[in-house]
Amino acid sequence: MKVAVEQMKRPHIVVMGGGTGLSVMLRGLKNKPLDITAIVTVADDGGSSGILRDELQMPPPGDIRNVLTALADVEPLMSELLNYRFSGSNGLAGHSLGNLILAGMTDITGDFVTAVREISRVFAVRGQVLPAAGEAVVLHAEMEDGTIVTGESQIPEHGGRIKRVFLEPDHVEPLPEAVAAIEQADAIIMGPGSLYTSILPNLLVPKLAEAVVASQAAKIFICNVMTQPGETDGYTVSDHLKAIDAHIGTRLFDYVIVNNGDIPEPVQEMYAEKGAKPVQMDLEEILKLSNECIADRLVLYRTYLRHDANKLSHHIYTLVQNWMIRKR
Repeated sequence: MKVAVEQMKRPHIVVMGGGTGLSVMLRGLKNKPLDITAIVTVADDGGSSGILRDELQMPPPGDIRNVLTALADVEPLMSELLNYRFSGSNGLAGHSLGNLILAGMTDITGDFVTAVREISRVFAVRGQVLPAAGEAVVLHAEMEDGTIVTGESQIPEHGGRIKRVFLEPDHVEPLPEAVAAIEQADAIIMGPGSLYTSILPNLLVPKLAEAVVASQAAKIFICNVMTQPGETDGYTVSDHLKAIDAHIGTRLFDYVIVNNGDIPEPVQEMYAEKGAKPVQMDLEEILKLSNECIADRLVLYRTYLRHDANKLSHHIYTLVQNWMIRKR
């Protein structure tokens, strides 16, 4: 007698954040049998993104470009071309070609979201890439001494301990597609990335935060390997969780994935010169704020410390599979 075996659906995951850490993780996840939606911050105001944002009145393209490049199914040379940054002292200096392509496509289509969608199609992006909102937002930080610092790029430069961050406008509307993706997700992943300037800006969009809190998906936090000067000086893993929970108003995460691999002393010394130290894993506190902590050697070192994308994606995929089996 044949036994019918119910096939598990392809998991739909939502990743939220920005910056290099998110892109590294996505390079691993795109090789797994997953439907991926990346929701990316639009608070960046520095460098090429800041210039294009100000001059063309468009959302900042840099973090979006990084995610598109990470998920694109193209030759390595084409990815390198998208990330190519002009040098010299002329008007193009400092701009990446990918940012300029996004700016040009926005002008052609008349809409940044449509531009991202069209470039995703042209570059065979494996998944859906969405800005957290259709307009640029300004990120502010209130420091513990009461000082208000304005601008994503200025917050880490100010120094001092951050009490909270908030957006202007404070009731910015998310893309309906982003809310729908969260509502349909089997897992929602945050990090790695800058806590206050890449991860939290997405959760400060009210309807996005409400959708995340209401979701029955597995909620997974990927902690940074190193502290970030001007943002998370002295932070443990649980300090990251507490900051997110404080902004949301509730305990958020089911799982926390952290690095427990040793970082060579010379590498630590190099980072210490910039004020960064390894994030300490305080397991007892982590388990007060989540259901489970997965610790593994997750770092690679070349020029900089980076997460091991293959190991990280394996842990995420296993967690999501197990979560879906239990929920069936």
